[in-house]
Amino acid sequence: MKISAKTKICLIIGDPVEHSLSPAMHNAGYEALGIDNQFVYLGAKVKIDDVEVAVQSMRKMGIHGLTCTIPHKVKVMKFLDEIDEIARRIGAVNTVLNQNGKLIGFNTDWQGAVIPLERITVLSDKKVLVLGAGGAARAVVFGLLKRGAKVKIFNRTKEKAINLAREFNCQTTNLNNESEIKDFDIIFNTTSVGMKPLKNETPISTKFITNKQIVFDVVYVPFETKLLREAKKRGATIIHGAEMLLHQGTAQFEIYTDHKAPEEVMKKILYEKN
Repeated sequence: MKISAKTKICLIIGDPVEHSLSPAMHNAGYEALGIDNQFVYLGAKVKIDDVEVAVQSMRKMGIHGLTCTIPHKVKVMKFLDEIDEIARRIGAVNTVLNQNGKLIGFNTDWQGAVIPLERITVLSDKKVLVLGAGGAARAVVFGLLKRGAKVKIFNRTKEKAINLAREFNCQTTNLNNESEIKDFDIIFNTTSVGMKPLKNETPISTKFITNKQIVFDVVYVPFETKLLREAKKRGATIIHGAEMLLHQGTAQFEIYTDHKAPEEVMKKILYEKN
């Protein structure tokens, strides 16, 4: 890399963040385009109570781009100057651009959810079970509804699922009858279940998953979660979390750099790292 004092810093913040492959993916993209003298991408662990300080630091230090991962996607919004219309509708921000001191929030997670699915199926009228009700779920639900899917939300804290469903005008399920799982075309996990320290757990029972379903998990470390392993055993089509990371990342790359993202290069580094 050709870093100098003129190089613009992009930074991912989260808790945890050490597992993130975003720095490797973005930096590989910069190098491929020959702009690694202009941009560098780093990571920092930031506690939820310190998000405001992180945003203030972005202003004062002139940090160019701020990527927000779990659990910061909702809280960060209150400290920004402007929020893109789509991010506002989703109610979560994963991308902050420092435009001459003006901090603008965007959300590219919905693209990360929709693009991999649309490469293998048509989403209109598909019945989708979304697991979780946090910042990632908000983007996933938005993207699915935007493409005409029929969404039901399941969350272990029922109240959060009800509130999210009411906001997006969709339905919830409590999965009291677990056999309902087999009735969905797509199952989409947006929770952290499957990632350390819960890597040996699944967010739902897998015994009703069928070979007619698509199972998509946002967790990408480990590369293949227990949910995906069990779904594959049952013949389901699986989509790894690395695909969501890739496609939200390519959209984010273009916001930060104004360059078309080198998708294949960025994908290659993700799969190599996994």
